[in-house]
Amino acid sequence: MKKISLLIAVCVLTTATAFAQTASRWGITAGANINSVHFKQSDIVPSKTMWGPQLGVTGEMNFSGVGFGVDGSVLYSLKQGKVNYGERTVWSSEGYGNETVSMHYIDVPLHLKLKWRRLEGLETTIMPMAYVGPQFSFLAYGNHKSLNSYPPVNVYLDMGLGVELMERVQIRGGYNFSIGQSFHTKVLDDNVAKNRTWYFNVTWFIR
Repeated sequence: MKKISLLIAVCVLTTATAFAQTASRWGITAGANINSVHFKQSDIVPSKTMWGPQLGVTGEMNFSGVGFGVDGSVLYSLKQGKVNYGERTVWSSEGYGNETVSMHYIDVPLHLKLKWRRLEGLETTIMPMAYVGPQFSFLAYGNHKSLNSYPPVNVYLDMGLGVELMERVQIRGGYNFSIGQSFHTKVLDDNVAKNRTWYFNVTWFIR
């Protein structure tokens, strides 16, 4: 566990340093996500969506004369799901019921971004954009470890839409889903769960 924590810290520090050195601008990002847990065997136990916060920094590089650019973030993100383990005797006999599964991540999304710049001057006030790319999520902590086993790294496909206001503030809404497993139950090893997350965030660019 100490080696995994050290690896996470090194990855986060390296990524944050790279953003600070190469980004044409960077800013503070805050938002929230609504996460749902989907099991490979969808009928094994019912689950409900839950919300969690996002907070971190975002760096952006734009290619002049073209609407394309790239961005990347380092975000603390809490992804949760309400799972009713009590629906099955294998867990209810151990005293488990409707449990909250909480996964604390350091998310590193990397995007290719397209901005609509040619709006006859309106783009300096409001500019639409779309983005897509991978997200690497490093697990800092997952609860109920007697129930679930969590991989240290999770990979997502991330996509979304947004607007930029006054060339300073970006408002984005997006969706990402786990390509690999987010966790699996220890009693039933083939009961694999994946996160699917809707989110909304705001970035205020400092420079």
